Amino acid sequence: MFRHSKAMHLLQAGVNLIYIRDFLGHEDIKTTEIYAKCDTELKRQAIENAYPDLIDSNLPDWSKDTALIDWLANLK
Repeated sequence: MFRHSKAMHLLQAGVNLIYIRDFLGHEDIKTTEIYAKCDTELKRQAIENAYPDLIDSNLPDWSKDTALIDWLANLK
């Protein structure tokens, strides 16, 4: 669990996967990829970087919509 957490923290900090591989002592990058799974925030950032023209900076704030938050909380 510690190795996975360290790999994720390094990945989230923008460290190249090759350096993470070296830090963890792996010979094959495929082994490092097991530990360094992308979280949703990294995926969102990657999509935003790939398609900057599609991102609208005027996103609505849904956090104050209590009916929506309650509905989402009850999804299973």
